[in-house]
Amino acid sequence: MTTKRSRVDWRGYIPAITTPFDANHALDLNGLGRLLEWLHGEGMHGLVIAGTTGEWPSLSGAERKQLFRAVGDQMGGKLPLLAGCTAFTAREVLEFAEVAADARFDGILVTPPPYFRPNADEIVGFYEDVSRGSRLPICVYNWPPGTGIDMPLELLERIADIENVVAIKQSTGDLRRFVSTFFALKDKVRVFGHSMDEHGLALLEARGGDGTMGAGAVLGSVHPDFYNHLWKGEIDAARACGAKDRVVLDQWYTQDLVGRFGSGPAILKAALNAQGLPGGHVRPPLRDVSAADADSIRETLVGLGRI
Repeated sequence: MTTKRSRVDWRGYIPAITTPFDANHALDLNGLGRLLEWLHGEGMHGLVIAGTTGEWPSLSGAERKQLFRAVGDQMGGKLPLLAGCTAFTAREVLEFAEVAADARFDGILVTPPPYFRPNADEIVGFYEDVSRGSRLPICVYNWPPGTGIDMPLELLERIADIENVVAIKQSTGDLRRFVSTFFALKDKVRVFGHSMDEHGLALLEARGGDGTMGAGAVLGSVHPDFYNHLWKGEIDAARACGAKDRVVLDQWYTQDLVGRFGSGPAILKAALNAQGLPGGHVRPPLRDVSAADADSIRETLVGLGRI
């Protein structure tokens, strides 16, 4: 039986990429273009634009639309593109979604409205409104650190029944909650959030899975190769890629996925800059990492053979 998950071919490693800003904190479209070419050349399985890692809260509405158009012009049709359309109201989400659709994006990524802390019925109503108005399929983003809501399975089951919802990015910090979401909904919608470690590998080997929408792709082809090797049955090679990803998580983030050297975007941009890639700067209120912390980030990359 055909299910909603079959409407899209999203799978593998789909990073939420950084948004380059120059030293004056202006949107750096030239840097963005170079970053996109590098990511495509490194074999990413898709890209998320203007997600959490892309610092969407510090982008004006006009800048976010400009970003979608620039990415669509360069990458439309080359790999799946998901537009980060999170906003406080469905009306705003749909305004961004229209631009993304015109720019040849393949889907939109949307959290529940941040700050408001809506209840379950309000969240369902929000996604129903987005579904009715969007020309693009929806990936629901459960992101408790950014919304203050860790959507329970009962709520995600209701949302998964909404017509235009085809995927869920389950970014809860609770492994049991991810696993329960995966088993309950994997045959209806795509479920992203597998960890690229022994837990994730065991689950993927035993029961399959769609992939990971991770942050930054700062190790280049190492991230998509975890899945490329897995799909070929090359488990030891996949494990080796996952181990490198784990080093980054352990050395740059706490167990709660809070950055050890500053914000997530600042850390990832420092890692890109250290490799001669266009990471650029973060935009206030975020701050670039200190010189000492940049050295620590560089040491990790040296140890991983990236520099």
